[in-house]
Amino acid sequence: MSEKRAALVSLNNAGVCVSGKWLVRGVSLDVSRGEIVTLIGPNGSGKSTTAKMALGVVNPSEGSAQCRRDIRVSYVPQKLAVDWTMPLTVKRFMALSHTANEKEVQRALSSTGTEHLKNAQVRNLSGGEFQRVLLARAVVNTPELLVLDEPVQGVDFNGEIALYRLIEEIRTELNCGIILISHDLHVVMSSTNQVICLNGHVCCSGSPEAVASAPEFRTLFGDRAANELAFYKHNHDHEHLPDRTIQELNNVSPASPHNLGDDASKNEELKRHA
Repeated sequence: MSEKRAALVSLNNAGVCVSGKWLVRGVSLDVSRGEIVTLIGPNGSGKSTTAKMALGVVNPSEGSAQCRRDIRVSYVPQKLAVDWTMPLTVKRFMALSHTANEKEVQRALSSTGTEHLKNAQVRNLSGGEFQRVLLARAVVNTPELLVLDEPVQGVDFNGEIALYRLIEEIRTELNCGIILISHDLHVVMSSTNQVICLNGHVCCSGSPEAVASAPEFRTLFGDRAANELAFYKHNHDHEHLPDRTIQELNNVSPASPHNLGDDASKNEELKRHA
């Protein structure tokens, strides 16, 4: 098996039970280099618990979790407590609990479009700027596996689009595996290799197109949400850059929502779970 396709982390029918209550169960997934696996589902559906099993932070109560030995992992948490009254520059924030040198920090900031914020106070950053700095801090050690828990919190819609494209670029540049967690449908990007829809268990899994057209998905998110996926994937012709300029996107091919998932071969990729 080639290095690119060898699994960095694998879950096999894994689940977590706490005080007699199952937080999530029956989850199977593989994440390899260069792949994005997206976990979606409503609040409390077991997305973060699944990620913690993959990271080895939580041991499964049933099934198994395996992670490649000595793997470099970075994690961007759903919430980060910061004392906003404390004077803290982005440069200093990047150095906290890291052994990265100045060149590595500069590279990470440059790769996320935040080089110009190096001397800015963290407390003065916008939501989108702060999320980019968090990503920079996560990639400074060139991780092989990157876990992002709700990475677009506090960011407006245009900022979301730019962050998703940045995540794609990081995946391509580092050739790392990514586990992306969200309750927001828009996180299901065209470059996502697999979507796993959770609601305490795996409802369905497969390509974004196949999952969006599945009855189980529509039961959780509604027809309008499935149609928004088509809009997000196909119809954006520009993005807003950190310096507030607009960059046109090339090779954008429009498609109407009702065509999403009509391809029989894509529907065959869907896996339904009891």
